[in-house]
Amino acid sequence: MKSRPMMLVLLLALAGCQTTPDRLPRAEPAPAPSCYFPTNGVAGEEVLRQSVAVLENWEFELDNTDTTLGLITASKERELIGYYDPYDDYYGPGVRFFGGLGLGHRSSIGLGLGFGGGIGQRPVESERVSVLVQNNHVRLSRDIRRFDHLRDLRESRSASDDDFCRRFQSALPAFDTGSRL
Repeated sequence: MKSRPMMLVLLLALAGCQTTPDRLPRAEPAPAPSCYFPTNGVAGEEVLRQSVAVLENWEFELDNTDTTLGLITASKERELIGYYDPYDDYYGPGVRFFGGLGLGHRSSIGLGLGFGGGIGQRPVESERVSVLVQNNHVRLSRDIRRFDHLRDLRESRSASDDDFCRRFQSALPAFDTGSRL
């Protein structure tokens, strides 16, 4: 009976040790400077129309469009064949496909048979792009997320890099300078 008050005090002490983050979340790495560029006098609606055409040409599917805000959001998914999740080492490599054999306490032996996460379930990579046309400027943002075969999020990163933003800008007919990057 005396352990209950002590456990309660310990629990309250541990709850008091919880801290809040010292800063708000932000995109890391920061978006490249080339992901923010002027429209060069082209109407916002025309830039949005051309952006939709470029994204559809690159096999993205439109998720949301709001022309009053000047916003387009598109995404695409692809299966990751042979993707190895570095955080999923609980059973060791190869065991999740063919079962396993293990030794337990007092020389007991166990045998497990199974075939992974199921037929047709593969890890996926989801790529999402947002285009915002506002105040005569275009702002691109892109992120990539990877999910394991159980659709649990395993990796997430900002992918607004210089290469993608320059390719996107040069693919827009209004910004074509005659050379493709």
